[in-house]
Amino acid sequence: MTERAPGGTTTAAGGAVPAPAAEPTERRGRPRNAAVDTTVVETVLRLLEEGVTMGELSMERIAREAGVGKATLYRRWAGKEELMLDVLRSLDDADPELPGTSARDDLVVLLELLRRRGLAKRSSAVLRTVISQVQAHPRLWKEYHQTVILARRATVHAVLRRGMTTGELRDDLDIQLLSDLFVSPMLSRAMLHEWEELPEGLAEQIVDAVMEGARPRPEGPAR
Repeated sequence: MTERAPGGTTTAAGGAVPAPAAEPTERRGRPRNAAVDTTVVETVLRLLEEGVTMGELSMERIAREAGVGKATLYRRWAGKEELMLDVLRSLDDADPELPGTSARDDLVVLLELLRRRGLAKRSSAVLRTVISQVQAHPRLWKEYHQTVILARRATVHAVLRRGMTTGELRDDLDIQLLSDLFVSPMLSRAMLHEWEELPEGLAEQIVDAVMEGARPRPEGPAR
């Protein structure tokens, strides 16, 4: 007499035969080589610095200049725009660690990042080139805005909300308006008026000036 084991394995009565191990349904690929990513990004930066426009770049040319196969690029990036997005991100400073001691201190750190970013753009021809090339491609610029710029804006908003909770800032102000009041002066000087100086201490000056009007108002005398 035979019995049918779960999964269809036939066994003799009283003696179970283990079912064979299941075959793996998916084979894992090789881990991504970070060195290749770095080589490709640095190759694109070099070509842009040499005056090659984004329109003149092709995945085939990038692969050839980087010494990798074109298939290697497409395993990492769906196309040139996705690659350029990583090139632009590579030029960004890492997000700073906020001290968390006060909203004022955190805002100073965030504005200082913008000040250094402005100085880097002024001194780096390749950074200016990459930014202008990316801005000329609306879909790519929108993707950068949504993944990088909006994330930083969300960080500013979180700091402002915490400041409202702790009583450092008025809670009757619109978050977006308050964010613009703090951030826009630095962006204006760094990006729109590049002849203006960006001295050390500018972040503190901006934050302290805005906070003068953004602090909770003292309660008036009882009537």
